[in-house]
Amino acid sequence: MCCSVGFARSLGLALLPLALCSILANLLLLFPMGEITYIQQDRLASYIWYFGGLGGGGLLMLIPAVAFITLGKCSCCWNESLMMCGSVLAAIVGLLGSGYCFVISGLALVQGPHCFTSYGWSYPFADQRGRYLLQPEIWPRCLQPINIVEWNVTLLCVLLGLAVLEFIICLLQLGNGLVNAICRPCCYKQEYSLNA
Repeated sequence: MCCSVGFARSLGLALLPLALCSILANLLLLFPMGEITYIQQDRLASYIWYFGGLGGGGLLMLIPAVAFITLGKCSCCWNESLMMCGSVLAAIVGLLGSGYCFVISGLALVQGPHCFTSYGWSYPFADQRGRYLLQPEIWPRCLQPINIVEWNVTLLCVLLGLAVLEFIICLLQLGNGLVNAICRPCCYKQEYSLNA
């Protein structure tokens, strides 16, 4: 049997917690160390406002997750092929969402946090092209918010990892859906000709 609706459903179930974790990680970036004063004073890094985890890896990822989970079982091959074509479109949406999350999180990681230094509010690591990540001894340049570098690096790395996992899952379903949308009618014709 060419189709694997059950496989698509399991991929959808795997996407749900990843999307929710992505939303949570992005929300935590908005409130460094759990404080709301920095968002009120517009002291957050610019890329955080692009909502890579909330939009791309989170809300947009719910589309393929729900589409994969709700794929119905049908004994009719052509209907199943059409369902798999729909799941292919949902997988493409998921690929775009996870790609967006990955790019925005990567750019935010390279830019570094917006923090208060001895020279005022700035991006003290923006000109280093991400080299600061391997030099934790210079992280104390950021005086406020306290431990902002660790906070941002941890959450952005989590978002990068989630985006990669989401991308892989959507890529698997893209392949699964294409193979089944193309092969299932062929399998149906072969079964019909054997029965005739």
